[in-house]
Amino acid sequence: MTKKATFFLLIIFTLVSCTKIKVTPSENLEVNDFIWKGLNTFYLWQGNVANLTDNRFLNSDSYHQFLSSEPNSVQFFENLLYQRETIDKWSWIVEDYNALENSFQGISLHNGVEFGLVFERGSTTDVFGYVRYVLPNTDASIKNVKRGMIFNAVNNTRLNINNYRSLLFSDNLDYSINLADYNNGNPTSNGMSISLTKSEYTENPVFITKTINSGSKKIGYLMYNSFTTNFDDELNAAFLVLKNEGITDLIIDLRYNGGGSVRTAVYLSSMITGQFTGQLFAKKQWNDKISISNSSLEEKFTNQINNGTIQESINSLSLDRVYFITTNSSASASELVINGLNPYIDVRTIGTKTHGKYVGSITLYDSPKMYNKENINPNHTWAMQPIVLEIKNKLGENSIEGFTPNILIAEDYSNLGVLGEISDPLLNRAVTYITTGSKGQQASRKSSFKEFYNSKLAQPTSNNMYLEFK
Repeated sequence: MTKKATFFLLIIFTLVSCTKIKVTPSENLEVNDFIWKGLNTFYLWQGNVANLTDNRFLNSDSYHQFLSSEPNSVQFFENLLYQRETIDKWSWIVEDYNALENSFQGISLHNGVEFGLVFERGSTTDVFGYVRYVLPNTDASIKNVKRGMIFNAVNNTRLNINNYRSLLFSDNLDYSINLADYNNGNPTSNGMSISLTKSEYTENPVFITKTINSGSKKIGYLMYNSFTTNFDDELNAAFLVLKNEGITDLIIDLRYNGGGSVRTAVYLSSMITGQFTGQLFAKKQWNDKISISNSSLEEKFTNQINNGTIQESINSLSLDRVYFITTNSSASASELVINGLNPYIDVRTIGTKTHGKYVGSITLYDSPKMYNKENINPNHTWAMQPIVLEIKNKLGENSIEGFTPNILIAEDYSNLGVLGEISDPLLNRAVTYITTGSKGQQASRKSSFKEFYNSKLAQPTSNNMYLEFK
């Protein structure tokens, strides 16, 4: 850990330790006590929530009464968030920090199908799923599930807005998807089904790395699906491959990347460039209670990976232009890379508007320091991931509504193509943009369908941008 980070954490320890109100032990009250104290200290919008103010309680009795007022700790947490539907759409709490930590490392129970859920044409209730991609060495890959497959039922029950969670995201390890023909957005069952089984799986987010030769251009293509720190070396190795192949241009596909580690976002941006080492990449803004030095607020371009387990020199391409493929599923750390690079190089995007996630979180535990598990409360395994900071680029900018693409082209569920191949319409359009400079016709490429959910959103770390402290 750097001296700057240590200084920051000493201040946090002081803030947490200064909370003098005590609570009589019991699991519910202990959890609620942990929630209140964590949000009172760290929460970005602490000053906007009346029940989180420092002088909210006259004495221990009134505090104890407040903690007892809501026996459901999830609801207690929700009640303390600021404008949940419009401002803080991203803070969350979990009962098992072990599952949360696994998720940060790409570990989950998975059958291998990453999918999106879309309303049928003209409907606000009936739903169909489409396969985005299939993870290698999983049950789905063995059973030949392919990108672009459509399913409109699970276990022979038609999908709708009311049952998709129980059918697809329950604790059951097994289910069958019932396949359908697209039929212009009103899928019809074709009588085929595939049985799938979940097992523990670790996803490598570096999904595709290749070079596409087009005319005089050698175009590097990287599909990157999550900013996962324990695969930073894999990401760096992919850039070495592209560097050795002498690419002239680079496309990074973030269409399904909901984010992850801020530190990894800095590494990726430094791999794309390399000529800005030591310069300001982004600046963090905490709540008014947390006062730290300006240097501790800064994220800078670097030429070294040092994430605690991986130490190596970064393989930089020194590019002055980069192309990103984006969708509404491109969020948080994905958007941070776009935003952080914007003041330095020519950043161009192809696809649809990004999600609009401009804030970050840290993991809080019920321990004296909260940012780690040292002397953690052994009576429960709850943890929080509250929003604690806003991140802006060198110019003090971010895009809270998301980044609008230079070329608007939505995925066509009837013709998704093969990822990494020119048959993928979004990649094809990006290559054309690079080789000809033409944006082409855009208005006709908007999608009339609304994707409202996807399989990644069911993971604890969905649409997340987080800082790591050890």
